[in-house]
Amino acid sequence: MRLVSLNAWGGQVWPALGDWAAGIGADILCLQEVTRAPVPSPDTLRYADAFRDLSQRADLLADISKRLPGFQPFFAPAARGTMDDARGRAVPSEHGIAFWLRRDLALVELYQGFVHGRFRGDGWGAEPVPRAIQVARVSTGPATFQVAHLHGLRDPAGKHDTAARAAQAEAIAEAITRLRREGEPLILAGDLNLLPDSATFPRLADIGLTDLVTTRGFTDTRTTLYQKPQRYADYLLVSPEVRVRAFDLPAQPEVSDHRPLVLDFDL
Repeated sequence: MRLVSLNAWGGQVWPALGDWAAGIGADILCLQEVTRAPVPSPDTLRYADAFRDLSQRADLLADISKRLPGFQPFFAPAARGTMDDARGRAVPSEHGIAFWLRRDLALVELYQGFVHGRFRGDGWGAEPVPRAIQVARVSTGPATFQVAHLHGLRDPAGKHDTAARAAQAEAIAEAITRLRREGEPLILAGDLNLLPDSATFPRLADIGLTDLVTTRGFTDTRTTLYQKPQRYADYLLVSPEVRVRAFDLPAQPEVSDHRPLVLDFDL
């Protein structure tokens, strides 16, 4: 089976992102920085704050779903605010994470919650914004396994450990153990916004998870579209029951300022 995780950057690199999603061959596709349009919207909207000025797909959830007709989509909003159309008019928008599951796979259980804050429905607000997590039990028929993904806290000061990130680590562990079964394969992925020496990784090791990015010698999870020197952000962790066949962070094609995490595995 193939699981792919990517911070989709709100679909800034469209239509290349859509072409990539359709062709990557994922059985499970996990995306962070996904938009959903709660009202009819133009194809693109503008998001701006003190740190960023970005062109975003207005409904990346629908855009990717159209490219993956044989999949079931599941969306977890973290916040609802507004973005501007070409005339400067405010258009309601939701921002969060989502995953797409191949239709012949069964979603047995799903937990959606927060590793920081709670749903913010009255505007994007100040950093750090709420951060969602999705934890799913998936069945192939003969076997079940667990998949979790999230978008970790962003701190304008950097990716170093903080009290908020320590609390986030506990929230991740708690969310995963809600559905955890002894001996069941578990995969955790996402843009964690952490450095490799974060105390989060020993905490996740306590529940049996090992990171593949650092242990397999990868030193860059970003593309050339990201200009800053710190190259770590994304991680993929597995339990011992996951039989890894291959793992890679391909630099091409560039469909975001993050590289995708591509895991081929057996159960």
